Amino acid sequence: MSGESKSRGPLFNVLIVAGGLIFGFGLGFSHMARPEVVLNFLQFEDFGLLFVMGGAAVVTGVTFAVASRSSGRAPLTGKAYTRRLKSFDRNVLIGGGIFGVGWGLSGICPGAAYASLGIGNYPILFAIGGMFAGAYAQGLWRKHSVSDRPVSSEAD
Repeated sequence: MSGESKSRGPLFNVLIVAGGLIFGFGLGFSHMARPEVVLNFLQFEDFGLLFVMGGAAVVTGVTFAVASRSSGRAPLTGKAYTRRLKSFDRNVLIGGGIFGVGWGLSGICPGAAYASLGIGNYPILFAIGGMFAGAYAQGLWRKHSVSDRPVSSEAD
């Protein structure tokens, strides 16, 4: 076990599952796990998804601001709250483009795909299979692209 896994309390996994269930229930209750609702949003016919995402962003922002000022540490892991800045590069553009095309074709994003199963949308299994296949292909591509790069040494 890693050191991080040992430092987590016994309820950590229970809270993760509970959080996922609450998130999935919220997506189902708000109808955001229905591809037709998402596709209507992407075609500028229904802006309900915008309000759901906006509400989630407000709740997250307020929670992060309050929690980071009150204790400075994450309650489950004990790690300090920090900003994690990522570089905006070619991989972000390509990945975002693939994500957007997949979202537009299937009408569902990865998180909502699993919630969509919960409301009986079993054809979404094809989209979930595509997500796994794409992640596997990306992992293979990254593994080969990293192993093909020449290794530089400081001793040269």
